Amino acid sequence: MASTTDTEQQEDAGARGRGRRRPGRIVAQAVSVFGELLITAGLVMGLFVVYSLWWTNVVADRAADKQAEKVRDNWAQDRVGDGPSGPGALDTKAGIGFLHVPAMGEGDVLVEKGTSMKVLNDGVAGYYTDPVKATLPTSDKKGNFSLAAHRDGHGAKFHNIDKIEKGDPIVFETKDTWYVYKTYAVLPETSKFNVDVLDGVPKESGKKKAGHYITLTTCTPVYTSRYRYVVWGELVRTEKVDGERTPPKELR
Repeated sequence: MASTTDTEQQEDAGARGRGRRRPGRIVAQAVSVFGELLITAGLVMGLFVVYSLWWTNVVADRAADKQAEKVRDNWAQDRVGDGPSGPGALDTKAGIGFLHVPAMGEGDVLVEKGTSMKVLNDGVAGYYTDPVKATLPTSDKKGNFSLAAHRDGHGAKFHNIDKIEKGDPIVFETKDTWYVYKTYAVLPETSKFNVDVLDGVPKESGKKKAGHYITLTTCTPVYTSRYRYVVWGELVRTEKVDGERTPPKELR
């Protein structure tokens, strides 16, 4: 049977042992808390990525579809009743037309005025009004129909812009005309401050004389906004829209 002294010595030894282990437990707890914070931060970042790359696309596509439907409804209404029997003048209220680029995928992209985030975040392409004003093809004036759209998130309408090659068609559809362009130059990377690519005569594309050009611009590399990707096309012909809105051969 242990004496009182032995018991006291054992208790003192246990207390000293616990004292020696306490710093270790503190470190372990700190590591555990830090690990939980990292996991939480990872989850938050994951949710942010999902929001940026998926949910914003969903929201933007809904907004774009709604606007596109409105544009096409307006076009259709102008063809019946007291209006003209065929396609009428360009409607710029909800959008000026639709961009078709087979190399980037099926479907069309609604084109609206301006390249602000407020415009582009609705999942559309916008034509430049600043710093260089785009020349609309409907004006029949020579110049550069320059456009921008997001490459990731918010509809990502120009996500596959790198699939476009020289010779590929770019078609712009308005209420009464199909404008058929042919890609003639691609600039995979340039400064986001390089506004010369938007000039009426885009000399960086190799052109030296005024003509009817189209320019597509977006951010690059994917998921960044460090540089700009540029595609240039030149008008090769126009086709009048018939009653069935039969697309040109390049889109069939």
